[in-house]
Amino acid sequence: MFTVMVVEDDLALRRMMCAFLGKHGYTTVPADDGESALDAIEKVMPDLVIADVMMPRMDGWELTRILRRMHPLLPIMLVTARDTLEDKRMGFSQGADDYLTKPIDLDELLLHVKALLRRSQAMTSHQLTIGETLLDYNALTATRGDTVLSLPKKEFYLLFKLLSSPMQIFTRRQLMDEIWGMDAQSDERTVDVHIKRLREKCEIFPDFAIVTVRGLGYKAEKRHG
Repeated sequence: MFTVMVVEDDLALRRMMCAFLGKHGYTTVPADDGESALDAIEKVMPDLVIADVMMPRMDGWELTRILRRMHPLLPIMLVTARDTLEDKRMGFSQGADDYLTKPIDLDELLLHVKALLRRSQAMTSHQLTIGETLLDYNALTATRGDTVLSLPKKEFYLLFKLLSSPMQIFTRRQLMDEIWGMDAQSDERTVDVHIKRLREKCEIFPDFAIVTVRGLGYKAEKRHG
């Protein structure tokens, strides 16, 4: 049983989302703003957080930034009526894993929730399968059939991060903060260098590709080999 926190200041929408997710087997924890969400997390740790962006006291961007620092692997989905490229860039740069625009389609919401929870389980199990390619977090290897590719830590972590959320766009800054952490004082072009190396090394794997998203960053795409 997964627990989903719904952070939304619109009472009617919050109740509707909680009721819908509850009907599909999820335990829900409602909160009306970012501060309330942080208070609730001290009592109940959710498996996923869905947060509106525009809220009083603490908005979704600030909540995401704080949660990402406190719980690096916690899946976070931002929900908002603001759907410009700059808004999405802001959300992803704060550490959001997904972005859904209003008005909310509940069936689409459910698909996103299921996908995020699957990715989260893959991250915590330390193994990830993309097509016929297996990534082993502990061994720092990518394996397909008899082909085994061993990678340096930073390159592997970068690949694992991208492939754990196919089609999710990650900014250079976000990747620097999450992969390099306290060492993230170097130029963001460090990410570009590692991406270039990964692309060259991973040409042997037809199951995925690393794609540049102009003006935003990078994402991984599943492909059929």
